Amino acid sequence: MAVFAVTYKYVNDTDAVAAIRPTHRAWLTERLAAGDLLASGPMLDMQTALLIWQGESLEQISKLLNDDPFDIAGLIEERTVQKWNAIFGPFAEHLDA
Repeated sequence: MAVFAVTYKYVNDTDAVAAIRPTHRAWLTERLAAGDLLASGPMLDMQTALLIWQGESLEQISKLLNDDPFDIAGLIEERTVQKWNAIFGPFAEHLDA
């Protein structure tokens, strides 16, 4: 499995984001339980978030992210998905050998 760093930049509509947030967080909880999601959270004082995922490929992670309620609602202005080489820390154990 590889580790992927994902960033979201939300649209400038805090009310719409807040309205979907409970559904988004329920979806993230399901993904955490399934083992795909390793960590997630919003950046402070910014309309962005960082999510750490593990999966077989960038395509697999991108497909999962398409099911995010924030994405379905059109609340993500920009999304980046990058394979991450976690050398140190708790996510390093998930690296491909």
